[in-house]
Amino acid sequence: MEEEQKPRIIENPVNLQYRSEQEEERKTQRKENFFRRMKRFGIECKRVLKVTKKPDGKEFKLVVKISAIGMAIIGIVGFIMSFLKEIIF
Repeated sequence: MEEEQKPRIIENPVNLQYRSEQEEERKTQRKENFFRRMKRFGIECKRVLKVTKKPDGKEFKLVVKISAIGMAIIGIVGFIMSFLKEIIF
């Protein structure tokens, strides 16, 4: 049996060069966009660091307590789910 051969598409060399130019332009734009985003990110980081302040003792203790309570709640929920899984299955 003879296999049917698909017709070969022959591209115009001018079209190929045009495509490669478009690809190069896209790569350049991506690089520029990346550097713009990185620059904007750096500016935002500087702004945040200027606005932030060191917490006093009372504020620090409050943050530690809230974080500990949150971790405890997550741990308890995980333990209960694991315990129920062992009982049911």
